[in-house]
Amino acid sequence: MSTRTSGGTTPGDDLPVRRIDRILSFMSLGLFVLALVCFFAIIAGSTAGADMASGVWPVVSLLVLVTPPVAFACLLAVLIMSFIRRARANKAR
Repeated sequence: MSTRTSGGTTPGDDLPVRRIDRILSFMSLGLFVLALVCFFAIIAGSTAGADMASGVWPVVSLLVLVTPPVAFACLLAVLIMSFIRRARANKAR
């Protein structure tokens, strides 16, 4: 079964991936992984009896709260830029 669409488009007609798209995508993935690591660190620290009000724990707790929305915003920016670029490319045809 072919994945080509009607209209004569070929895989070579796809728009190239820009550097900013790659940077934002990997930054989003990295922030999400950082949030997961911090989340599991808080679970491990809590079970070990660590004092969550001192040391590095407030920063770790803040990262868990801040990084997922920032990662989502980066991913949303990539998606919007991709839609705009495709719309402009289709409009030029």
